[in-house]
Amino acid sequence: MKGTPFKLKQKLKPAAAKRKAEADVAMAKTPARKARKAENQRIGQRSDSDLHHTGSGVKRVSIKNNRGNFGNGTKNE
Repeated sequence: MKGTPFKLKQKLKPAAAKRKAEADVAMAKTPARKARKAENQRIGQRSDSDLHHTGSGVKRVSIKNNRGNFGNGTKNE
């Protein structure tokens, strides 16, 4: 097999990569993201399931369902 079918890294100009890195850090440090990360750490991650954030809190769901958009696929997300 030649290469990989997955795009592992974006090909950005150095200036664009720097702006993207800054934007990614800024997004990760918003109050909502910080609260979700802290909540995930309190609950604890397991290797047999994912934590799924809903409007009413966090549910533990199967990896297959969470990453497969609960049977709807991910092509149209």
